[in-house]
Amino acid sequence: MKLSHHLPGSITPVRFQRTIQSIFLLYSIWIGWRFYQFTLWASGQTDIYTPRPDSVEAFLPISALISLRDLIQTHHWDVIHPAGLSFFLIAITISFFFRKAFCGYICPVGLISGWLNWIGSKLHLSKVPPRWIDYLLQLVKYSILAFFIWIVVFRMSLANIHSLMRSPFNLVADGKMLQFFLHPSTTTLLVLVGLFVLGIGLRSFWCRYLCPYGALLGLFSKFSPVYINREEKQCIHCGKCRLACPAGIDVDVREKMISTECLGCMRCRAVCPQEECLTVRLGDSPIRWWYLGAGAVIMFMLLWLIAFALGGWESTLPKDMFRIFYQKIM
Repeated sequence: MKLSHHLPGSITPVRFQRTIQSIFLLYSIWIGWRFYQFTLWASGQTDIYTPRPDSVEAFLPISALISLRDLIQTHHWDVIHPAGLSFFLIAITISFFFRKAFCGYICPVGLISGWLNWIGSKLHLSKVPPRWIDYLLQLVKYSILAFFIWIVVFRMSLANIHSLMRSPFNLVADGKMLQFFLHPSTTTLLVLVGLFVLGIGLRSFWCRYLCPYGALLGLFSKFSPVYINREEKQCIHCGKCRLACPAGIDVDVREKMISTECLGCMRCRAVCPQEECLTVRLGDSPIRWWYLGAGAVIMFMLLWLIAFALGGWESTLPKDMFRIFYQKIM
């Protein structure tokens, strides 16, 4: 079955990915601006009310993990940050069906990481460390993930969970996060600069070595029925796929790309000179390469609509309650 490299109109995998990522990045910036305007009202700096965008809770993964623990034990949906829990579950579901396409197409940090990779490649600085060092560095994000799971799942009692969820700090956690970036300390600035420099020198540094969210999604992606397949008979071992892979996967020597680092970005296929060497498979059946990205976006929108319709997205807390606690804590 012959599958074309391009969508109609010669849209390449790279352009396809960047277009989707850019849309989500612009949406994130708009959400951030709206939330900033809300915090000005909530903290009493203006009388102009701007509705709080619930989507900002997507940036509260720890709160979502705590809410998930409560949901499993009590079957109650978090009413303070419901969108955060919905977003968390949506990301996990996408990873199960479309590998780490959430990281490769939806997460705005992935786009920033791609920019740093591009700068690094232009300066001939972007490197993938030797395999044993690469594996050791990847242990960092899994260790961070294990730490949070150990604390939330095994160390915190249900009473502690409820106390934290209902605490004033949790209610304004998104505002605290915003203030962290609006008024960074010297240490914060140095850390951010360090991450940017390391992102230029080491391919996808944050995503591959430090992001516990990506580590969790990578584990769920191991159960995905979708993967990239390499036909040994078609492969000429040119190594272009390995160099193009933002996750540093040795594509040219593997039969199936089932790594927890595979983003489904299809950059390997985009540079492959052999038309049928690298294909996307659903089980044993080949599918179009763009099904990964398109499927992730469609599932994201569908699950968001379901969460919204079932009341799992918008917070039911009165806006005046937010204002009271913002003015006390912020």
